[in-house]
Amino acid sequence: MKKTKTKLLVIIAVLAIIVAGAAFTVPFFFSGADKGKTIYIYPDMTESAFSDSLKADFGQAYARRVMMLSNYRRIVTPRHIGAYRVEKGMSPFDLWRKLSSGAQSPVKFTFNNLRTVADFAESASRQLCMDKNDILRLLTDSASCASFGFTPQTVPAMLIPDTYEVYWSVKPEKLLEKMHDNYIRFWNDERKTKAKKLGLTPEEVVTLASIVEEETAYSPEKGKVSRLYLNRLSKGMKLQSDPTVKFAIGDFSLKRILHKHLAANSPYNTYAVQGLPPGPIRMPEKSTVNAVLNAPPHDYIYMCAKADFSGSHEFTASYAEHLRYARLYQAALNRRGIK
Repeated sequence: MKKTKTKLLVIIAVLAIIVAGAAFTVPFFFSGADKGKTIYIYPDMTESAFSDSLKADFGQAYARRVMMLSNYRRIVTPRHIGAYRVEKGMSPFDLWRKLSSGAQSPVKFTFNNLRTVADFAESASRQLCMDKNDILRLLTDSASCASFGFTPQTVPAMLIPDTYEVYWSVKPEKLLEKMHDNYIRFWNDERKTKAKKLGLTPEEVVTLASIVEEETAYSPEKGKVSRLYLNRLSKGMKLQSDPTVKFAIGDFSLKRILHKHLAANSPYNTYAVQGLPPGPIRMPEKSTVNAVLNAPPHDYIYMCAKADFSGSHEFTASYAEHLRYARLYQAALNRRGIK
């Protein structure tokens, strides 16, 4: 009888230990995050700072369990820098395992409406874990650009505005490799054949597209503007594009181009130099590049912004008619006090 009682007490004790252990361990595996969210481990981040971040996002109990597991295998180290997606319902154990293995989640890197490589570097540094000076250094270095088949002047052509899936901790070199891979895919045989028929290289097509995009935001006109400049190139005429003057003097805020601006000594000033400038004056959208490649035929060689400031243009093959349109536009500028 005494032995039976002793066995019963042992069983009860063991069950109590099991129950207590389960009460302690179950929350690590079955308590889930109450929402989905992307969390970040930053360079030089401390475990305390990361714990505070988890508390703010998922509550103290959840954060405490993740950090307790971190005592077994650290999760805040330089090799774990990155972005990690926490799905709703993810347990502390699963999150710890994801963090401790460095299984980053890809993030979206999007850029558009940029002009210079400095603008691109700024955008990359805002969205990703990189110093803008590191990537700008690569984009302005002749050897680095040459490794992709470009020069510092033509390399903006490689940076095609789009949304890219990358790791938040991606290195600048790897990001540019991603840009180059996308450039190669975009310039397929069909597009390269169309460029060749225009007598242009892909980089020259992008350069022309950059001018077209600066000239008009009105999409239905882009093909017509493209053909106008192609006509000028084929006739050996100077492009005489106002946006190239703005780029040459580094001031896109100009509302009116004056004679003093046209005298800018720069290879980008198409009033002073023959043909295309040495590289793009912005990073044009794919649709604008396609507008150049598919420019419809016409005989226009002159264009002038309409005096109604609608954003569209008057096109003509007659210089006399062009001067008439120009006088109307200049009068409209004067009426508005634009100098």
